[in-house]
Amino acid sequence: MKKVYYLKTCSTCIRILKELNLSSEFILQDIKSEAITVKQVEEMQALAGSYEALFSKRSKLYKEMDLKNQDLTERDYKHYILDHYTFLSRPVVIVDNQIFVGNSKKIVDAAKAALN
Repeated sequence: MKKVYYLKTCSTCIRILKELNLSSEFILQDIKSEAITVKQVEEMQALAGSYEALFSKRSKLYKEMDLKNQDLTERDYKHYILDHYTFLSRPVVIVDNQIFVGNSKKIVDAAKAALN
């Protein structure tokens, strides 16, 4: 599977997509207009190893809901990711059985290497 979960209104996501120069075989899913399904988040978790690895602690809602002061479980991370798209660390790039989560230079470089 070759897929990218991203936000089309996020300039960082758009910049990374351009940088990766993805082939036409990639499926792009704007998570705001097409919500993530339970099956999709479970597939991402299987590749990433945990729901926490998919969770964005930089989300505005994370701060507003004071989640940093709560003891969140894997079940909680899954719930929040499914509840609101901003809790998914973006972009999520899946290349066959590899997953690249987030926008750090190290992650983007690793995704680029996997594409070559």
